[in-house]
Amino acid sequence: MQTLLAWLTQHGYSGLFFLLMLGILGLPVPDETLLVFCGYLIYKGQLLALPAFVSGFAGSMCGITLSYFLGLKFSREVIFRYGKYLRLTPKHVDDVTRWFYRFGLWLLSVGYFIPGVRHFTALVAGMSQLSVRRFAAFAYPGAAVWVATFLTLGYLFGDGWEHTSELVHRYSLIGAGVAATAVALFWFVRRFLFASHRSGHR
Repeated sequence: MQTLLAWLTQHGYSGLFFLLMLGILGLPVPDETLLVFCGYLIYKGQLLALPAFVSGFAGSMCGITLSYFLGLKFSREVIFRYGKYLRLTPKHVDDVTRWFYRFGLWLLSVGYFIPGVRHFTALVAGMSQLSVRRFAAFAYPGAAVWVATFLTLGYLFGDGWEHTSELVHRYSLIGAGVAATAVALFWFVRRFLFASHRSGHR
């Protein structure tokens, strides 16, 4: 961990980009901890908020897009054969696939906040032959919210960022719950307004 943090301190925005891209692909990178640490570097004045956000968002976006195209291009058998290098197991993919068909495309947005899920949602989306346009519409806003959330936590905790590992996990679960609630409310309001709109034109 200390080696990663030192490397991130040295390389700054480009380091954040590449580490998050690799982490989203499934390599053992502590994504949230790195984002919180970058928030701390913003607090210390060693990084600027906007470039850090753009770098983190771009890295996450590239990582999840690569995962999507891997799922879109290769068969399930090929993915499982080489997936061990990306911590990919049939059980994880099967679990996420069930959630994907149960909760729909919103899992692409909320999945960032659920440990062990964000690495597989894009892969499952690609394997299901989801269109690029619909994938991007749900996956990219989720990446933006996820990156902004943990950069903000690091900035707010400041010098106490090292003691937030437990809190990071807790906020991940809380974030997932808040995001899921927001999605449910949006779906309900949209459906209700759409039904009312249709009724009004009869």
